[in-house]
Amino acid sequence: MSEARFDGRVAVITGAGRGLGRAYALLLGGLGAKVVVNDPGGSMRGEGVDTGPADEVVAAITAAGGDAVACTESVATARGGRAIVESALDHYGRLDVLVHNAGIVRSAPLSEMSYEDFDAVLDVHLRGAFHVVRPAFPVMCAAGYGRIVLTSSIGGLYGNHYVANYGTAKAGMIGLSNVVALEGAEHGVACNVIVPGAVTRMAEGIDTSAYPPMGPELIAPVVGWLAHESCSVTGEMLVAIAGRVARAFVAETPGVYRPAWTVGDVGDRLAEIRDTSDPWILPVVPSAHVDHIRDSFAMATKG
Repeated sequence: MSEARFDGRVAVITGAGRGLGRAYALLLGGLGAKVVVNDPGGSMRGEGVDTGPADEVVAAITAAGGDAVACTESVATARGGRAIVESALDHYGRLDVLVHNAGIVRSAPLSEMSYEDFDAVLDVHLRGAFHVVRPAFPVMCAAGYGRIVLTSSIGGLYGNHYVANYGTAKAGMIGLSNVVALEGAEHGVACNVIVPGAVTRMAEGIDTSAYPPMGPELIAPVVGWLAHESCSVTGEMLVAIAGRVARAFVAETPGVYRPAWTVGDVGDRLAEIRDTSDPWILPVVPSAHVDHIRDSFAMATKG
């Protein structure tokens, strides 16, 4: 297969001044996309403003013959989200791809995490996703085409110590993506989740000396495919870490039906309830929600 290109496409990438977002922007820009490089350039805690990172990525794309503009608005507010999307429309007159990568970290044990730090992380990651998806989605629907990539994490799938805010935000991203995929399906708008693992400034303070190669460049092609017109899936999650690409998915055990339960019954039948040997895997699109209810009701009807 020849290299996929993005000629004529316009992409907005949040958090594109450094790390993963930078790699995404350079890749798409090098493949012909016009790129809005969004990054306010703050610290990992989301503090301060520095136009340098976004400007540097724009300079790198244009020096290589591409086309890009910088936008330093913050995804943390609805106004900022609208301004980011409007930057694409104002400069290029369209919007085909939205990659929400922006993120901050404020770690603390659960018993010590402040409400300020909890909200600050949700504001950038999860609310930030809504702040850019909300204005971008109707534009894409009206055009009959769109590719949206939201960023989750193994911290959202499996949790981790000291990141209740981050884990909550990243888990919420999956639910948002599923709704976008469902509502966008009839309009040609696909939405998927990337679950990346890379050594970036988020890894500061962690001993990575024994890690295999884990640069952002190993993640970027996966995001590139999810952002491309040839992307054939929606409502899915792709994991990319250290050269491994995989699908993550939600599944259910078939479970056990009884016409009535006691507390003791649940304990007695727990092994059967938890038996994962024949799981239900329900694709989000077209109808996982309905399929879940239908199949559950079928068990009750059969008795």
